[in-house]
Amino acid sequence: MNGVVVIDKPAGMTSHDVVAGIRRLLGIKKVGHAGTLDPLATGVLPICINEATKLMPFFDDHRKDYQATLRLGLQTDTLDRDGRIIAEQTPNVTPAEVAAVLQTFVGKITQIPPRYSAVKFQGRPLYAWARKGIDIEALPRTVEIFRIRVEKIALPEATFHVSCSKGTYIRSLCADVGQELGCGACLNELRRTASGPFTEKSALLLDGLAPERQQQLLTERLIRLADALPGLPAIEIDETLQASLRRGCQPAAAVMMGYDIPFLAGGDMIKFVTAGRDLVAVAKALYPSDEMPSVAEKAQVFEILRVFNEN
Repeated sequence: MNGVVVIDKPAGMTSHDVVAGIRRLLGIKKVGHAGTLDPLATGVLPICINEATKLMPFFDDHRKDYQATLRLGLQTDTLDRDGRIIAEQTPNVTPAEVAAVLQTFVGKITQIPPRYSAVKFQGRPLYAWARKGIDIEALPRTVEIFRIRVEKIALPEATFHVSCSKGTYIRSLCADVGQELGCGACLNELRRTASGPFTEKSALLLDGLAPERQQQLLTERLIRLADALPGLPAIEIDETLQASLRRGCQPAAAVMMGYDIPFLAGGDMIKFVTAGRDLVAVAKALYPSDEMPSVAEKAQVFEILRVFNEN
C-alpha cells in the first residue's frame, strides 16, 4: 500500500496522533504527515504511506490556505486560545481598522515563530524548551502572505481567509495584527482548507467511524504516488530505464534520446513514470530540454532525487 491520503484533522489531536492512529488501523509502520497542524487546528493534513514518505520533501514548498479567526484584546503565551492568558483588554478599534491592518501583512513579511512551536533549537523543538520554563526566541524568518480576504468582523473577533507560503505561523500573524492595533490578539480558530493540490473537498473525516469503515475509506481514497505530484510533467519510460534508475543510475543524454521530453528549463522538476502511471523517480533537469540533444552523449542530463518501488 503506497500513496497519500488527505485527512480532515479534528481539533484536539496532534498531527502525530493522526499518524499513530493510521499506523494502528493499517498495521503499517512507515507513515508520516506533510505539514504540521497544531492541536487547535482542523482541516487538511496529507498523510504519506510507505513509499509516499519519500515524497514529503517535495511537499514542503506547497502553498497553504487557511480560514482563521483572531480574538482581539486577548494575549496568551502560546499565541492561541489554548495558552495561558498574559494580558487582556477591551479592544478600542473599528472593523474598518482591523480590515485595513490585516491587508498590511500581504506580501513578504518577517515573522518570529511562536515559543510553543515545532521549530528546532539545538535539536529540540521550541515547545520542549518552553515547557521546561526555558524561554528561547527563534530567529526571525521571511515568509510570504499571498492573499488575505476578510470574511467577517464581529468585534472582538475577525474571521479571514489567508493564502501563504510554507513556514507561516497564523498564530504569529494574529499576534502581530493585535500588536499593530495596540490591543493584542491571539488565534481563536484555525482550519487549513488546502495544502498545495490537496483540498478539504478530498479530505477524510474519520472521527467517529468504526475501524472497519475507516480502513475501507483509507484504501478507497488513497492517491497514487504520481498523482500526488500533479504539477510535475511526466516522462513515460521503458522497463530497461526503469531498472537502471532503480539501480541508482543517473540518466545520460544518450539514454534519453528517443523519449518525449516536455519543455523544461534547467532546474525544473519532472517525474519518470511507467506505462501504467506508476512513479519510478523524481528528478531535476540539469539542462533546458531544447539543449539536451546537443550535449555530449555521456553527459548527465537529469539528477535523480528520489527513486520509488511501488511493487
